[in-house]
Amino acid sequence: MREQPAVVGVLALQGDVREHVRAVVERGLRAVLVRRPDDLVGIDGLILPGGESTTIMKLARMSGLVEPLRDRIAAGLPAYGSCAGMILLADHVLDAGTQLPETIGGLDIVVRRNAFGRQVDSFETDLELAGIPGGPLRAVFIRAPWVEDVGPLASVIGRLESGPATGRVVAVRQGDLLATSFHPELDGDGRIHDLFCHIVENHRAAAPA
Repeated sequence: MREQPAVVGVLALQGDVREHVRAVVERGLRAVLVRRPDDLVGIDGLILPGGESTTIMKLARMSGLVEPLRDRIAAGLPAYGSCAGMILLADHVLDAGTQLPETIGGLDIVVRRNAFGRQVDSFETDLELAGIPGGPLRAVFIRAPWVEDVGPLASVIGRLESGPATGRVVAVRQGDLLATSFHPELDGDGRIHDLFCHIVENHRAAAPA
């Protein structure tokens, strides 16, 4: 019987690292920073935080993390990506300027970077998510992507319900992979992290001891 809490790694190359660490710890799990391939040893789940996706990928490549991250996710490691993290988990990424040359991948989706515009176009809205009870949550969008296309392996769990981008997909799930266009680490709600930590604990409980 496992007595220690599950361990969630937070990719700590750039972005909202501290906020995700705090959210994990508040839910009784252990959080570790992932900066090198060795930091992936022993983790039960992984969070890819918001930030700047091209910078994170560049630093991941320099740190030797890209292939180990791909291997762990392909092998079934639960992972959650918020904003830039959604971009990193997407199998395909579009941009108004240049296409992101590579991602970590794993999610059967096509994501459009900076889909909602620049920093000044950031906004908040109430959002209902499938599988998350308790009514709408307050979603914070900052230079956010949206999901342009959803492949057969992934499922939509959230769409915008108002505004000029009504109907755009902003939250998806594929088995133990979860991604949102918005930043739940900033809204104080906690239900997205509740869901992901539950995914991690269930995956760990089902794994061979």
